[in-house]
Amino acid sequence: MLKLTKKADYGLMALKYLAEHPETPALSAKDVADAYGIPAQLLAKILQRLTKTGLLRSQAGINGGYALARDARQISAYEVILAIDGPFFITSCTKGAHGCELTPSCTIKEPLARVNETIAGVLKSISIHDLVEQEHPPQGGDKKGLVSLTV
Repeated sequence: MLKLTKKADYGLMALKYLAEHPETPALSAKDVADAYGIPAQLLAKILQRLTKTGLLRSQAGINGGYALARDARQISAYEVILAIDGPFFITSCTKGAHGCELTPSCTIKEPLARVNETIAGVLKSISIHDLVEQEHPPQGGDKKGLVSLTV
């Protein structure tokens, strides 16, 4: 089963929260942690990592905290996950230059690589802005949020 790590999940939630509060120049890790019930110390480490990778900017001091470094429309879910967990692969055989010993007879490496590329493409197409809950979500048969993967 493919699933995000808790750290990546928390990172996405934090950036979503920051995007939902553009009127506030900077929010503390505690503000975000309290809003979602996330362990504050863990979230602080995640936010520091996101700052080091340039997705967030931090401000020290009494009114300090974190803010998005770019517009929420310009930050993809893929960037956040990559910054926190590094490159992701659905199978270990697609990692690095060292192939496995079954490479000559393997018939699934290329299809799985395409699945991996498709998932990465979907995550690259989802911005933090897309994660922000709209006050009035679209009604009816709008299928904008659905994703179809074809291998």
